[in-house]
Amino acid sequence: MAFFSRIQVAIQMEASGLMPVFYHPDLEVAKAVISACYRGGIRLMEFTNRGNFAQEVYAELRKFAHRELPEMIFGIGSVVDAGTASLYIQLGADFVVSPILNHDMAKVCNRRKILWVPGCGSLSEINQAEEWGAEIVKIFPASEVGGPSFVKAIKGPCPWTSIMPTGGVAPTRENLKAWFDAGVSCVGMGSKLITKDILQRKAFDELAEHARNTLEIIREVRGK
Repeated sequence: MAFFSRIQVAIQMEASGLMPVFYHPDLEVAKAVISACYRGGIRLMEFTNRGNFAQEVYAELRKFAHRELPEMIFGIGSVVDAGTASLYIQLGADFVVSPILNHDMAKVCNRRKILWVPGCGSLSEINQAEEWGAEIVKIFPASEVGGPSFVKAIKGPCPWTSIMPTGGVAPTRENLKAWFDAGVSCVGMGSKLITKDILQRKAFDELAEHARNTLEIIREVRGK
């Protein structure tokens, strides 16, 4: 059962504007990552379902976050089928993100009132996702689909659509300004935020500062 409602998740996505995305097979490293991000002000994270036994790492991380990081909304990503979505919902996922559009996943998540963020690459897919109950859609891979200009084109005829690009988003003022000026509600950011170098050096205080700076850039480019 989720610890946060889908309404709370959607509000936090819009409020913070940032969804960190990461995976690590080592539980202790993963705990250090989410703790550092939490210290940096992040209250929303996506753990990706990639690699053997990812569900076991997630189960322990979800319990750790509930116990030690009580304001952290913690969901799962890279889910492509209803069965896997159901598994993570049972493990306490607050939301489910997918790189694809899958109706069976929509039914599972909606039945449990879990925020479902499907991956879309066209206006037709976005329209279908919204018809199936998606509050926020993921544009993926964002840079290859068309970048900020694609988002701007979508928002013209469909200003009600809430978009989160993932893939090709960087923690720089120029890049973030382009996305938010185009009209995104939130950005997903993986290895450009939680970098391989930081993980190798276990520089978790540096990660906390990096997260803090990225949130500040987002606030500035949004004028908030």
